[in-house]
Amino acid sequence: MPEKKYRDGYRKKRAADPARLAALDIMAQVREEGAYANLVASATLSDYGLSGRDAAFSLELAYGALRMQGYYDVILSNCATMPLSDLDPLILDVLRLGTHQLINMRVPAHAALAATVDVARQVASDGPSRLVNAVLRRVSEKTPEEWFALVGQDEPELDRLALQYSHPRWITKAFFEALKEQGRSEELEALLAADNEAAKVVLAARPALISQSELLDEVGARGSAGELADNAVVMASGVPAKVPAVVDGLAGVQDQGSQLVTEIFAKVPLEGKDDFWLDMCAGPGGKASLLCGYAQESGAQLIANEVHPHRAKLVQKSLRAFDRQSYRIRLGDGRRLPKEDDLIEAFDRILLDAPCTGLGSLRRRPEARWTKKPKDLKDLLVLQSELIDAALEVLRPGGLLGYITCSPQVDETTGQVNRLLAEKRVELVDISEFVPQPLQELLSEQGTLQLWPHHGGTDAMFLSVLRKV
Repeated sequence: MPEKKYRDGYRKKRAADPARLAALDIMAQVREEGAYANLVASATLSDYGLSGRDAAFSLELAYGALRMQGYYDVILSNCATMPLSDLDPLILDVLRLGTHQLINMRVPAHAALAATVDVARQVASDGPSRLVNAVLRRVSEKTPEEWFALVGQDEPELDRLALQYSHPRWITKAFFEALKEQGRSEELEALLAADNEAAKVVLAARPALISQSELLDEVGARGSAGELADNAVVMASGVPAKVPAVVDGLAGVQDQGSQLVTEIFAKVPLEGKDDFWLDMCAGPGGKASLLCGYAQESGAQLIANEVHPHRAKLVQKSLRAFDRQSYRIRLGDGRRLPKEDDLIEAFDRILLDAPCTGLGSLRRRPEARWTKKPKDLKDLLVLQSELIDAALEVLRPGGLLGYITCSPQVDETTGQVNRLLAEKRVELVDISEFVPQPLQELLSEQGTLQLWPHHGGTDAMFLSVLRKV
């Protein structure tokens, strides 16, 4: 069998590393099919027979290359002899994988180059593999620190940070405006850096089903008690889906920030009756499962409303371990609740985890920062306003509305709250006594709470608790 010609001489074609091929496959599914990397990762790793350290390496490759592609593309543009737009998209993904190994994984240059070229040769041919070899050799000629200093050096501050930390400029500006409103504009770089860190795996012990200490006993040495949310258990290692409490529906995977805002809302005292609760946009069910636990403990009933059938099924799965008398799932548009059901001023508490741009949870979907568009905001603001108005119609006077977003974007957060306050339809409730001491500084003068990844490692959740007047 003749040997295959290669740039540096003759040698046999080597089989590419399965971990790197799997990472490239995940990236291709995101690019070609609009897939969510975190949703296709498990099946893809299984297809390539990966587990343990090999699977972890592959995930870090795929997620890192997707998350940092904006930054890497600037580096690659300095090293390629043609515009990146002229490259085969698959080869561009291979180059991003190689760059991630060199810049952020500290894989030795010779190993990163050889293994990535092998991937290019297996998925394409000798021609593209030679290009990959040449470009990545140029990338390796500078240290990660030298590249970081070079990228965006002649740009205005906001543009430089957007390039260096691989965020679209419009998202970087939205973060800056949100921080500025809190007097924290100098924290922008720290926020962007934290947003590029992988989020911790956190479990939520569901009230009325299992306690935090009982869940800790199940997880063992792999877990520790969360410092911010009462029900949180942080996993340092292991697979959440193999924890018995998760298998049985007694616990679920949920960020501490998401847990905390739900917990605070459920703790705020309410005058008068408090036995009919609504989760207005309940899918996929994380917050609904916590609310249901608190409702069951207090003798209240939860209505979990969800407009999308597939998400309603996820809610049902999340609530499956609870007493069926403590909740009911309603399939329908929350905006139509006042017209379709006899529920005018019926609810005592309503949690509205509103559809939003999701800018506060970019760590969890590495491709999301590149797929979201600023034009999405206009329609979302209208939807949020309509949901809020419908919620107030079915909330009794004196009842509580918990308005939550997983976005810090000002128009979606304080902008919506200020509209309601100006219309004198609600008053803000003081939630400070329920906010953990390390996060007290994140309370606004107005009384709303904006969490941040660089303060406590949570998603950037927003919470305001409003009393209907």
